[in-house]
Amino acid sequence: MDKKTNNKNKESTIYADIDINLNNLKKIIGKSDDIVFREFKISEHIGIRAFACFVEGLVDKEVLDFNIIRTLIHENITMVNNIERSLVDSVFSTMNSTVEKDFNKVLNEILSGKVALFIDSCCFVIIMDIRKWAQRNIEEPNTEAAVRGSREGFTETLRVNTAMIRRIIESPNLVFEPFAIGKRTNTKINIAYIDDVADMKVVDEVRQRLSRIDTDAILESGYVEQFIEDNSFSLFATVGNSERPDKVAAKILEGRIAILCDGTPFVLTVPHLFIENFQVNEDYYSRPFLSSLIRLIRLLAFITNLTLPAVYIAIETFHQEMIPTVLILTAASAREQTPFPAVVEVIIMEIFFQLIRESGVRMPRSLGQTVSIIGTLVIGEAVVQAGIIGAPMIIISALSSICSFIIPSIFDSTTCFRYILIVLSSIAGLYGIILGIIFMIVHLCSLRSFGSPYFSPIAPMNLEGLKDSFIRAPLWLMKLRPKSITWKNLKKQKVSTLKPNKPNKPDEKNGGWNK
Repeated sequence: MDKKTNNKNKESTIYADIDINLNNLKKIIGKSDDIVFREFKISEHIGIRAFACFVEGLVDKEVLDFNIIRTLIHENITMVNNIERSLVDSVFSTMNSTVEKDFNKVLNEILSGKVALFIDSCCFVIIMDIRKWAQRNIEEPNTEAAVRGSREGFTETLRVNTAMIRRIIESPNLVFEPFAIGKRTNTKINIAYIDDVADMKVVDEVRQRLSRIDTDAILESGYVEQFIEDNSFSLFATVGNSERPDKVAAKILEGRIAILCDGTPFVLTVPHLFIENFQVNEDYYSRPFLSSLIRLIRLLAFITNLTLPAVYIAIETFHQEMIPTVLILTAASAREQTPFPAVVEVIIMEIFFQLIRESGVRMPRSLGQTVSIIGTLVIGEAVVQAGIIGAPMIIISALSSICSFIIPSIFDSTTCFRYILIVLSSIAGLYGIILGIIFMIVHLCSLRSFGSPYFSPIAPMNLEGLKDSFIRAPLWLMKLRPKSITWKNLKKQKVSTLKPNKPNKPDEKNGGWNK
């Protein structure tokens, strides 16, 4: 044990001899072509040896060459013992610089993009943060386009994303806590919350789940989502995600915690409720009447996408008496030449539409849309004329696929559960569908997202939360934050703002207006 401890101490030691430090760094990271060692001498009349180590491509080389190295070469240092104070107070006083005495920490700082300055006869290293790399500009997110509202979307740079949230929430209680996850990638992660709004028990739970992640790599926020979600085997996601800063900021203001991951524009939010899948940030920017109507249409699209193919199979196979006589004769004549039963037709068309969708997504954008349109029209018409699939089945599958695009956040869940209902309907008809829906509702009621009931405010019932569920009440009526998310500082509006302003009455005598 003593030998291991001594070896660890040697590995984390910064020596006064600059050649030992240089050799140690070259042994560990010197094999890589992007690691640069720039050797020079500080102060020409004394000639103190030094070298800077950094990763090429992650550092602003103009600042390094002209503002740091050239200044160090001409810096007038008279006392060797005061190099640390002299450099930090004079040369690095205008930039973000720290002094580090642990070799392992210095190594991590270099790999994160900072510059490490080693000086001969000094048992410390000066770390300079002059990171700069090519990054994508702020653009409108493709996955969450909106007619009204902000056009900004998150980027792949963590600090840009935190700045966009800070620009919306100018509160001293907004907190960003840093984490580094991944033994090899060392991915930077921040959790964001409002200190006097968020439930600290939920914040502690997020901290614990993030600290328990033990893996080599975190390449995207989806990795984090799969490690911290409550029920990994559930078809429904209990962790939300978004590319829009205004949407994430609104969730933080309600008491949720956002998880920002470096290298991806998708930000996670917890706790996540089922009802959030039907809510769009644009609903709150327009008047409540149209927003409520559109939410009900989204609910109808969800039910249609989930059950329509299964209902078609059940009626066609088991419950023909439910179809009007004229319609059943028309459907029978359309399916007269088809060799497959209804369930096989549904499965063939489901796989066909999934192939069309996947090819449209994976191909270049200039070709993807064309391939989707041509594939749907030409192949769909061809299979009907060939007598492989009946025309009613094309209509059912097309309508179900269109409805699946209306609520993209639960596309995975509805797709998987739709296949389950298709199998149940082929076995037991409408009774199988009813059994499957009951199972789904029971499952949704049993789920929790970081302690919050996933099916809230429907189960358990919360009248205040129903104001922002499948319909949206006027903003002045939604006076409280969701109780299922936080019990801390629930009121978000003053009493004086809870009633709409009364219009002024015209004063006909004086030609003005009376208040």
